[in-house]
This record gives sequence, C-alpha cells and structure tokens, in this order.
Amino acid sequence: MQWSIRDRQIVLLQGDITEMDTDAIVNAANKDLVLGAGVAGAIRTKGGPSIQEECNRIGGAPVGGAAITTGGNLTARYVIHAVGPRMGEGDEDRKLADATRNSLKLAHEKGLASIAFPAISTGIFGFPKDRCARIMLSTVAESLKSEDLTLKQVVFCLWGEETLQIFDAAARELFSGEDG
Repeated sequence: MQWSIRDRQIVLLQGDITEMDTDAIVNAANKDLVLGAGVAGAIRTKGGPSIQEECNRIGGAPVGGAAITTGGNLTARYVIHAVGPRMGEGDEDRKLADATRNSLKLAHEKGLASIAFPAISTGIFGFPKDRCARIMLSTVAESLKSEDLTLKQVVFCLWGEETLQIFDAAARELFSGEDG
C-alpha cells in the first residue's frame, strides 16, 4: 500500500522494523532513551550495545522530541529515537505529532532519503492505534507537502495485521485524493 505526495512515497507494510533497509528507522523511545521492551528492545537486541551507549551519551529527550544515533549492527544507518506520549499525561495528540515532525526534521538534517516509522506510543504507552495512525499519517503528509525535505520515502513498518489494517483505513481516508 502506497501513496504519492509531491513525488514522495508513503508506504504501509507489515514487518519487523529492525529488518528495514531504509536510511533510518524510528524507535518508539522513552524520555530517558533507555532501550527497554517492544520496538526499543528489538533495536537493542539486533543493533547491539553501541546504540544504547550513544543514547546514554545523549542523556534523554523531551516528550515530543527526538534524538539520533547510528544504527549499530542494523541495516539502517541511523536510529531516530522519537519520544512519544504516555496515554493520560495530557496533550498527547500534539506530543505525538511533534515526535513525528521532529523525527522527519532530524532525517532531513542528515540528508536522508528514507525513513521507517513504527506506530509510536501504541505499545506500553497505551496510545489508541486509530488515533496514532491519523496523527502520524497526517503529520507526515503535511511535512511532505509543505517542506523541502530530502526524504523521498516514508515507510510505516507495522507489527501485526491489525495495526496494518488500522493504518490502511486511516490512510485511505486521509489520502482519498492522492495516488493509492
């Protein structure tokens, strides 16, 4: 499933983000940048200890913020650690949009052409998947339409068929006038 915006691609697929052959993958991070469970745990396991060591040197990022490290042993050259909100902390929609936007900004600053996102904050942080899909997809679309980004492809690499279907439904609604 893919859509074009200004000759840039938004792609939805089901898979393991740690296996993505994109310039960067996005980690659904906590504010301390400690690679614990879920996406972060998989990145730690497959990417090796150097990623956590870089995160420790960075020291953390605010909710809605993002930080970048190398990809360690991953195929992706970089990992962008996007700090999404915990459900119930307040102003979650803005914080998720900011985490998405700040990830795109870091990718642009590094001159990257491709990036892969997970469904940020939908695991242990409890953010509803349908709400996440609408926020992240619309934020990416706005950035691709309005900014002169180096990015040519934004992939949403989603874990599980249910999450893929939720993102697909949101994308079809948001991009009904775009290529499908």
